[in-house]
Amino acid sequence: MTKAVPVHILSGFLGSGKTTLLTRALDYYKLQDLKPAVLMNELGDVNLDGMLVGDEVPMTEMLGGCICCTIRGDLGLELKELIEEHKPDVVFVECTGAANPIEILDGVTDASLLTQLELKSVITVVDAAQFAERAERSTGKTFRLMQDQIRCATHLILNKSDLVEHDTLQSVEKQLRELNPVAPIEVTVKAEIDLSLFQQLEGSVSKTHRHAEGEACSCGNPSHHGHHSHTAAHHSHEHVMVYTHYFDHPIDSERFEELIGRLPHEIYRAKGILRFTDTVSPFMFQYAYREMDFLKITPKEELPSVAVFIGEHFNKEQLVAELSKL
Repeated sequence: MTKAVPVHILSGFLGSGKTTLLTRALDYYKLQDLKPAVLMNELGDVNLDGMLVGDEVPMTEMLGGCICCTIRGDLGLELKELIEEHKPDVVFVECTGAANPIEILDGVTDASLLTQLELKSVITVVDAAQFAERAERSTGKTFRLMQDQIRCATHLILNKSDLVEHDTLQSVEKQLRELNPVAPIEVTVKAEIDLSLFQQLEGSVSKTHRHAEGEACSCGNPSHHGHHSHTAAHHSHEHVMVYTHYFDHPIDSERFEELIGRLPHEIYRAKGILRFTDTVSPFMFQYAYREMDFLKITPKEELPSVAVFIGEHFNKEQLVAELSKL
């Protein structure tokens, strides 16, 4: 029989560092002369994170919705086509930060009915500062979603540890352990881990992720192997809003930075491809947890100037008005 293709799910809330971990993992596999593939999901209509994945890596994009609800039914077919067409050695499924892993487990498990694949891990990346702030309030759908992502992980990565005090880091680590008593916790900066972990996980199936075979995951919800009960309780991210804004001309870089600097707390994540009046090359920008970053890029094809904003119940009309002034 053909060897089953190992699949790793990368979970974690918006801006936690999933894509950073993904690009590191892809580079690692390529250095091992192995062929990775990616199924990447974005809530918006443009897959900006996918631009960070090299052309040599086969990638399927699922845009305009979340794997675990509006386009979940396509996940099995997409995984099947990706594997059969490109015959990768490993597949990474990077979910939108608003996805509930319970549903992703359902989708990947359903896909195993269509082609030979084996779920090897659910790795949840946690932004230390963002979790600490939300844990203080301990309320709201977003915090409950983060808790679900942590509970269903086979491995936890406590990322951005350099951005919090030592006592805060210890407190967050303790809370993670209370939510998930079995998953190993790795404390990181910029999602730097020993990437041989993935291949070690591919060597054996541990009890911590036997829910891939239809058992209950660690958050106590059945994976409904082969079946799906789409109840409202699973829709813990319905409150998440996405706004995609296209620019028809270059904009002033200083005015844009000022706008990003005063974004309301309700906007968790922003990213885009932008052209500025005072630069020649386009830039990719990333904004997560009130930190922004700009990366000069040289795209091989003409790309739209676009900015995507993800958040919770923010004032879309006000944001549109401010962007239009640029």
